[in-house]
Amino acid sequence: MASQRLKRGLRGAMAATAVAAAAVGALPVPAVAQPNTPANASEALKKYNELAEQATKLNEELLRAEENRAANQGKLDEANAALAQATQAGDQAKVDEENFRVQVDKLTEASFEGARFNQLSALLVSDSQQDFLNRMSALGVLASDNEEALDRLAGAVDAAEDARQKAAAAQGAAQAATDEAVRIAEEVKKRKGELDGQVAEVRTQLNRLTAQERTVLSNPGEKPNVAVPAGAAGQALQFALDQIGDMYQYGATGPNVWDCSGLTSKAYAAAGVAIPRTSGGQAGAGRSVSRGEVTAGDLIIYNGGMHVGMAVDNGRVVHASTDGVPVKVVSLEAPGSIYAMRRIAG
Repeated sequence: MASQRLKRGLRGAMAATAVAAAAVGALPVPAVAQPNTPANASEALKKYNELAEQATKLNEELLRAEENRAANQGKLDEANAALAQATQAGDQAKVDEENFRVQVDKLTEASFEGARFNQLSALLVSDSQQDFLNRMSALGVLASDNEEALDRLAGAVDAAEDARQKAAAAQGAAQAATDEAVRIAEEVKKRKGELDGQVAEVRTQLNRLTAQERTVLSNPGEKPNVAVPAGAAGQALQFALDQIGDMYQYGATGPNVWDCSGLTSKAYAAAGVAIPRTSGGQAGAGRSVSRGEVTAGDLIIYNGGMHVGMAVDNGRVVHASTDGVPVKVVSLEAPGSIYAMRRIAG
């Protein structure tokens, strides 16, 4: 209850200072949708919506680049682990090969020295029948040991070659992953710079709106009195509804500021369900539903995967819209062109 009172106290101040919000967070997030632009909207409001739409695209590109970096780091870690394992196996194979080679050399030398002791020579030089049997047994053991040593040497040589090939492949994979990491890091840096510049333009344009336009944008409306369903979908929806009035901020995942997919991903996380961080990723989560099937807790993805909201019922969504606009409930079609409708739970 204390945290809710604190949030209510902060919301008024945050709405008044939305333009001076903190700079974009380090973790980028998915894009946002613009509020509907009335037919009689001022040029300043039209420009604001246009700039916000451009920021949406850059924001989604940045987040996807961050996801690529995380995925590539996993590949790099796997490649380095495989390289270390292959190197260790190769070192052991080389030791085994050397040991078995020495053994084969000794047995070969012993066999050569004892080659004169064939069955006939063993018979001629034997003092007794038992002596003959002993000599014949020794020759058999020597031949058997030599064959076994040769087999072990051949196995060690094969193991060493296999380890060499695996190490070479692992080295190539590790180098490729390293090169990709460098490329992605440059892309992230570029996208981050572009987004920062675009956000600055959005906030400058927001300052140019009339007081009435800013009041309309910052009005969260009334919190709907709805009975959320049981289960994860209902828990997620309740979480999202509890954030009504919180302001939008690029890269934010709460607790008092959000972006569109930051809100929906955290809502489902609160219900114990993990979904992708980006709106584009959420467009592939769960299962598809038709417009007529939409119900509370379903995710509605808009504008080619650039924005996401959560269905309150079959006709409304709760969403984090864009800079200067709080989390609010709007008509399901209001955020833009519907791209996908996904049921995450239930």
